[in-house]
Amino acid sequence: ALATSCNSFFCYGLNAMLNNRTKYSSTIEAFEVWKEHMVDLGFGYKTDVDLPSEKRGFIPNSKYYSNAFKNDRWVAHNIISIAIGQGEILATPLQLANYTALIANRGYYHKPHVVKARKGAPLDTLFSKRRESNIRREHFELTVAGMADAVTHGTCRRANMEPFLTVCGKTGTAENPHGEDHSLFIGFAPKDDPKVAIAVIVENGGFGATNAVPIGRLMMQKYLMGEIMPQDQVLEKTIASRVILPFAYRRNASAQRIDSTATQVRNVQRN
Repeated sequence: ALATSCNSFFCYGLNAMLNNRTKYSSTIEAFEVWKEHMVDLGFGYKTDVDLPSEKRGFIPNSKYYSNAFKNDRWVAHNIISIAIGQGEILATPLQLANYTALIANRGYYHKPHVVKARKGAPLDTLFSKRRESNIRREHFELTVAGMADAVTHGTCRRANMEPFLTVCGKTGTAENPHGEDHSLFIGFAPKDDPKVAIAVIVENGGFGATNAVPIGRLMMQKYLMGEIMPQDQVLEKTIASRVILPFAYRRNASAQRIDSTATQVRNVQRN
């Protein structure tokens, strides 16, 4: 499901959880457990990075939907799109990168900080303290395996750098009601000894595999290998020269070209 980015699988999973009356007494109880897992994974709250104006994103709770649907008249199917990160879910690029590090480490992450080291003095333990997830390690191992499959034979094949690096990744496409969708990719490498975790978001970039994945490939390659491999230098130039414009800008530019063409035709007819 991870390798092929099968949305229906994840929707089925959330539906099964919210309707599991053997484990949960109600949809609301099940949903609150789901929300706790999302918070545990680093979503819905600021990461406390050392930068101003950080956004917290948004993970709804059951009260949010009870207010929206009145008298608690909501069921799994009303909110099923959150299973694939749509609906009311909001996440920042830094939260996605942090989440990727959590997966790479199989269950823990360090809060992101700008400062990596301090010359001549040790850093405060605040900077090195691990944040442990309550989710069991075996679930992260399954996720890592799925993300590895996504790179070798799934939607992230353009990030495959075998035999030089074993990369794990996942594509995403954030729907944009105002124009072209946004292209997303998260990834880490190497698989079994992770050194870097990234999140790439390309506004108006379309499918995740189109623009975000090759950018992520180059980022990890440069960080881990210190250079861009000769076989990827053409890709690097292509990405650097690619111009991705917002839909509204393209639409206005297109309208201007059409208007200009019409004016030229009228001038020719007058002559």
